[in-house]
Amino acid sequence: MAIAREVLNIVVVGHVDHGKSTVIGRLLYDTQSLPEGAIERVKRISREKGKPFEYAYLLDAFEEEQKQGITIDTTRLQFHTGKRDYVIIDAPGHKEFLKNMISGAASAEAALLIIDANEGIQEQSKRHGYLLSLLGIQKVYVLVNKMDLIDYSEEKFNEIRHEMNEFLNNLHVYPLKYIPVAAFYGENLASRSDKMPWYKGEPLLQAIDLLEKDQGLEGKPLRFPIQDVYKFDNRRIIAGRIESGTLNVGDEILISPSNKVTTVKSIEYWAEKDKQESVYAGMSVGITVADEFFNQRGEFISHVNNAPLSADTFKANLFWLGKRELVKNKEYKLKLVTQEIECEILSIIKVIDATTLENIENASQVKTNDVAEVIIRTKKKICFDEFKNNQNTGRFVIVDGYDVSGGGIVAGLVEEIQTASKFSQNDLQMVVNCFDEYYYVLSEGTVRKLEGRPHTFSVGDVMPTAGRTYEYPENFNVLDIQTKLVAKVRKSKLVDVVRLSAYNYDSLPVIDARGSFIRVESEEDFTQFRDELQRLDSTKVTAFANKWLEFTKFRVIRYLRDIKSPEQDYQI
Repeated sequence: MAIAREVLNIVVVGHVDHGKSTVIGRLLYDTQSLPEGAIERVKRISREKGKPFEYAYLLDAFEEEQKQGITIDTTRLQFHTGKRDYVIIDAPGHKEFLKNMISGAASAEAALLIIDANEGIQEQSKRHGYLLSLLGIQKVYVLVNKMDLIDYSEEKFNEIRHEMNEFLNNLHVYPLKYIPVAAFYGENLASRSDKMPWYKGEPLLQAIDLLEKDQGLEGKPLRFPIQDVYKFDNRRIIAGRIESGTLNVGDEILISPSNKVTTVKSIEYWAEKDKQESVYAGMSVGITVADEFFNQRGEFISHVNNAPLSADTFKANLFWLGKRELVKNKEYKLKLVTQEIECEILSIIKVIDATTLENIENASQVKTNDVAEVIIRTKKKICFDEFKNNQNTGRFVIVDGYDVSGGGIVAGLVEEIQTASKFSQNDLQMVVNCFDEYYYVLSEGTVRKLEGRPHTFSVGDVMPTAGRTYEYPENFNVLDIQTKLVAKVRKSKLVDVVRLSAYNYDSLPVIDARGSFIRVESEEDFTQFRDELQRLDSTKVTAFANKWLEFTKFRVIRYLRDIKSPEQDYQI
């Protein structure tokens, strides 16, 4: 029996003239994923029409195959590498793409954002960056295409990288890689280009194989929304479908939002042959628990140490299809898995035209086919996850009267105004300033710190490891001297936050919470550093910092003529 290959869904976005179709066509060609005879047919048609051959035309070959009855969806193109299969999601327009993404018809785990090296960053490039932010896609590569038009200039590539990073970081989108390519000539796509020896990273096909696929639903935290509770002889059977995770007899469970804790007594079955001690995502099951609590439809069962979010107010990105406009302070019904509850739109933060992606701040209503960032308030607390963490429990619909009129994804909790970035895991929180930028301001004759956009990073989130004035490695640790906490960053993602007492030196670079390199390069160095830190008092701070901290290891101070007010466009 053939072993099923891993599949990764990638959305490709970019300005209409920046070479998106050429990149896709070249990927299909280089991976030999084209229909038989497609390349020869496209070359023949190009000759007949007196046009030069373009790899972009290969996408039309798929459309022609589809017309002949072969099942190929032109919005879901497929190619493969030695490692796994890929599906490229390329909806014909923003409206269709947004609708599919929010409804879950097309779930992209990663994205390629394409920018023309010659034209640079255009308004539409920024809108596509905003699109990725709206959908919570974290695995992002930026392809700087048409490098041949700028003579493969490293300097221009770095200018684009810094400018786009600055913009995307304001949206909490942190690209994992910037790859310079010339898609038409295949430079840095299937193999490393000798035209850009200064680029030390992987070509695109190798780089996408490095992307980690999201955990399968079985590997995610347990989410078991209660469908109903049945009285059967002397048993009260809790029934429902497990949306994610695994549940075993004897597991200690939490029932949210009522915060009741009990254990699984049994997994019910009709016949002895169906008896099992463990059930998992996708299964519809009935269980009994040790305690006779009052349970009701809509409550979530999870493991105690990995509960869902519970609140009556949350941020969401909403796609509106209703016949009437979506307005504030009107009662709607919200459905999220088995939960059905009255809700209202507390605030419309921003409305985005689904075709142009232009936005209107603080709008009073949302029209048909528009997308909006909103704050929703429900009549009582409900359970959910952020969409980026669990699509099944982070997606909802809104009913207006008797019609399903909108679909949305949960963006997160409504939090107080945040003034600094944080790393967070359970009850451990570390305030960090390592993503701030430092400039020497010529008009003032002084060094100034420009603070990064505040954001709370949870385990699994991608870090902004490169800015204009800093660049950290993919794997490093952040140590907060004040709180004595250590955050572990691997492949540019936050993977853990632990107390210093529980941290073992692992030979990776260590920086402090402000971004200074801590001069620790061996187990012996670390032991000495930790011992001195434990004995540190206020009279020795300066001497301690001069001995152990090196500010410019991963940082530079760049020059600015004067301080300009930060751009507010597209900030979330």
